[in-house]
Amino acid sequence: MKQALLAVSLSVSMIGMAQNANKISGFTEKTTAKQQQLEQQYDAQLSTKRIDQTVKELSAMPHHLGSKGGNEVVQSIYNKFKQWGWDVKIETYQVLFPSPQTRVLEMIQPTQYKALLSEPALKEDGTSAQAGQLPTYNAWSADGDVTGELVFVNYGLPDDYLMLDKMGVSVKGKIVIAKYGRSWRGIKPKVAQEHGAIGCIIYSDPQDDGYTQGDVYPKGPFKNEFGVQRGSIMDMVIYPGDPLTPNVGATESAKRLNRLEAPNLLKIPVLPISYHDAKPLLASLGGTVAPVEWSGSLPITYHIGGTASTKVHLKLSFDWKLTPAQNVIATIKGSEFPDQWIVRGNHHDAWVNGANDPISGMAAELEEAQAIGALVKAGWKPKRTLVYCAWDGEEPGLLGSTEWAEDHGDELKKKAVVYINTDGNAKGFLDVEGSHALEQMITEISKEVKDPQKSVTVFDRVKAKQIIEAKGTAAKKEALNKTQFEMGALGSGSDFSSFIQHLGVPSLNIGYSGEDAGGEYHSIYDSYDHYSKFKDPGFEYGVTLAKTTGRVVLRMADAALLPFDFTALHKTVNGYIKELMTITDQLREETLVDQEAATFKAVQLAGNPIYNVQIKEVPTAVPFLDFSVLQNALKQLEVSAQQLNVKKNKVQENEQKSAEINAALYQAEQQLLTTAGLPRRSWYKHTLYAPGFYTGYGVKTMPGIREAIEQRDWKEAQEQINVAAGAIQKLANYFNTINK
Repeated sequence: MKQALLAVSLSVSMIGMAQNANKISGFTEKTTAKQQQLEQQYDAQLSTKRIDQTVKELSAMPHHLGSKGGNEVVQSIYNKFKQWGWDVKIETYQVLFPSPQTRVLEMIQPTQYKALLSEPALKEDGTSAQAGQLPTYNAWSADGDVTGELVFVNYGLPDDYLMLDKMGVSVKGKIVIAKYGRSWRGIKPKVAQEHGAIGCIIYSDPQDDGYTQGDVYPKGPFKNEFGVQRGSIMDMVIYPGDPLTPNVGATESAKRLNRLEAPNLLKIPVLPISYHDAKPLLASLGGTVAPVEWSGSLPITYHIGGTASTKVHLKLSFDWKLTPAQNVIATIKGSEFPDQWIVRGNHHDAWVNGANDPISGMAAELEEAQAIGALVKAGWKPKRTLVYCAWDGEEPGLLGSTEWAEDHGDELKKKAVVYINTDGNAKGFLDVEGSHALEQMITEISKEVKDPQKSVTVFDRVKAKQIIEAKGTAAKKEALNKTQFEMGALGSGSDFSSFIQHLGVPSLNIGYSGEDAGGEYHSIYDSYDHYSKFKDPGFEYGVTLAKTTGRVVLRMADAALLPFDFTALHKTVNGYIKELMTITDQLREETLVDQEAATFKAVQLAGNPIYNVQIKEVPTAVPFLDFSVLQNALKQLEVSAQQLNVKKNKVQENEQKSAEINAALYQAEQQLLTTAGLPRRSWYKHTLYAPGFYTGYGVKTMPGIREAIEQRDWKEAQEQINVAAGAIQKLANYFNTINK
């Protein structure tokens, strides 16, 4: 497989080099050469050795929000920026952050077992025995002392509860145990609570995250039997950030909600455990044997439970206190457009030591800052202001970035050209999600940055992977013919959320991954020893990330004409609309089949006296939704975006005229916001991108429409079609004004 991938990479690389244009988007032919020279000088400043040292230093101690180690990391980052010539300040917000005081999980029937709820130190891992580690817990669990029957609910997703209903199993008044995976962790207790459960336990099954995947740590990278994934279960799809201060920065004087009334906090106790602790609980369950597809890799027969045979006691309490979240903000003032900001961010807080999450990304950002500082000392002056941010409190719920964005919201809407985010980073393939008007710029950069393992461009390596994985001749041909890097859409799970989904600031989330499998996530084993051995040996992908994100920063900083291409956005949205129409048609066809089956069954039962059953209601027909208003608005966007490109080409050589339309270009994304926000979660205002109500981190594109269709709320679906059409038409009209 690797040899085939390399061979395809090399052949694709030759094609890619032949197709490379001599001009960078946003630059003239004359200024392109100067920009490429600057980027070569920038690359020369990057060092794998220094990234190694940074990862080792910043992951040397536990450094969660509000901890002594966290304060030391903040000071270290501050000093580095200062040393490299940046203007630096620390902006602090007072945020709610609970840490555990009591954690008890015990089986009291049919036998007794008290869960360990701890991860042992390993001699092969130099930081695993440190003091100051946060215990294994889920932040934002409710306080609770509950005892109840245990029910196994597979991954704890809505479809799993439909299966339980078919089996006649209710979780009301019971405690559920769910597997990590298939969705964001916070969805599992959310759905359990909606179905009446009084507590939720989440464990990592070795089938998904353990010995079934490969050798476990320390021999291999995968989760050992004692590893536990900590993590937030805040209902971030309602809103992220401090639960007590939605829509405003959590300053000392901010008006705060009563904690028990915060709509994004759950009401039941929730606890993560290891598969060592899960095994005796699951082995004791009786009742129905779980469906084959629900079974994991533990050496037991998986049962559903829900009988009186297995009871557990779960007791949790937390210190609900306000904690300072410290954001390090470093700036270099723009020489020509100081009120246009290129914002770059990565969080610095971790659940424990966090070598991978987040320090690998933070090290790349700091490496960029060092290299940019060197360029400035050598005489380069960015045209636009650079704002480099190290966020605190990302792990509990995007606290630092959200509070900063809410606090500076009006200013960011006027000044922020783009927000560029990274998080964990490791060896593998380039992945970029974000505002699709920036897809051409990302394509150009991906065709220039080289993959350190294969010596081909990162574009060609991704393309080679897509060719090999394509199913069928047509799909392979399509992959072979790709000339654009296809960006994904942004859901949630990192610090970009407030910028794009609340404020409408164009955003990117960039990282490398795909060859970094492991089970250290949010455990004490996310350490320098684990990272340097299994994630990015040699720290070459740290440099590769710095080359990639650094180019985005440098080009956005100095482009005479900002490299936004909204024809790419039109193409992407057109795909979303076609998909929504197809989904609706499929639902209509499926409903017709269900109606026919139900009618046939009703006739059979009515004509046979031996049946004494209640006939369920015939499925409601799927109406014909009117997508024409959306299609018409999209057509208007297509025309206006094409005309905008024509105008941009005309003014490309005239920097003064280019400067006149730049502000309009970077504020265009704001036209896609809706004042009312999404149904039942008004904090999310973007009509194209949002995390799904039941997917958590996972994105739902055109979420107002898509989720209404999925919930078969046809009235709301039509309303949201009109809302999205209005936003797209607003963007088209906005471009028409620029085009005059």
